[in-house]
Amino acid sequence: MKAGFVALVGRPNAGKSTLLNRLVGQKLAIVSDKPQTTRNRIVGVRQYSKTPSPQDPKPVEGQIVFLDTPGIHKPLHRLNVRMVDAALDTLKEVDVIAVVVDGSEPGGAGDDFLMDVIRKSKVPRVLVLNKVDIADKASLLPRLAEYDKEVGFADLVPISALTGENVDRLEKVLLSHLPEGEPIYPEDYLTDQPERFFVAELIREQVLQQTRDELPFSTAVVVDKFEEADAKGLMRFFCTILVDRESQKPILVGRAGARIKEIGTAARKELETFFDARVYLDLHVKVREGWREDERMLDSLGLPSRRKKG
Repeated sequence: MKAGFVALVGRPNAGKSTLLNRLVGQKLAIVSDKPQTTRNRIVGVRQYSKTPSPQDPKPVEGQIVFLDTPGIHKPLHRLNVRMVDAALDTLKEVDVIAVVVDGSEPGGAGDDFLMDVIRKSKVPRVLVLNKVDIADKASLLPRLAEYDKEVGFADLVPISALTGENVDRLEKVLLSHLPEGEPIYPEDYLTDQPERFFVAELIREQVLQQTRDELPFSTAVVVDKFEEADAKGLMRFFCTILVDRESQKPILVGRAGARIKEIGTAARKELETFFDARVYLDLHVKVREGWREDERMLDSLGLPSRRKKG
């Protein structure tokens, strides 16, 4: 059987998190239309059975450990530096790199920088041209050829992570490039992220969705208290949403607390689905100026630090 690590890398908003969720069959990464939504490296494990079917008479058995990474971009804060570091460090630890490119948007300087980074890798590289469901079909083949000429890819796979189009072919391609070996994780293993991480992320997802462009990158969620399900099956989470400036707090709270209530209601529903339990969610908003430059704060959010690695 095949087993190994596959990094999902690309520019911000290329659709890496949507693809991860599609590949593992469960929501592990939050998704929004804002770039730089993903801040941490997220592990998702998928088992592939050897059971044949009419659609797949010769399936490949294996296990892929997918590593979803923050978008590679020019960092402006220490927060962003750590995000990009997480992506670049992942490239050194995997067996295959899946380079996810937004096929619906024209390439530019950001793509050039990404390809320069990928070109230096020593492992098989697979170009994943995403969002073909909304892309100009006539432009797809020329773009694939252009990237292949520029970098040299082991395979080129156009897909739609949103609709699932051609994702099954991508899985077979990735498996084909993995080394033979025993599974890395048990068969029922899904992720190494702690439950607290998902609580914070699902709340942050609602902040992103409901504040639109007013608070794009200046919020963070801290889980102050996490209570497991009690005898009645109720879980309790007490969380703080941090903002960077005093002027942002009323935007997040809303008139008479309307917006923070909407965020809490939507997040609670997502949390109940995720944990399959009833949830009590207590949210507060605090101002912490300069938190994106605060090393201790970034440590508490679980972001990797080259400072610690020496």
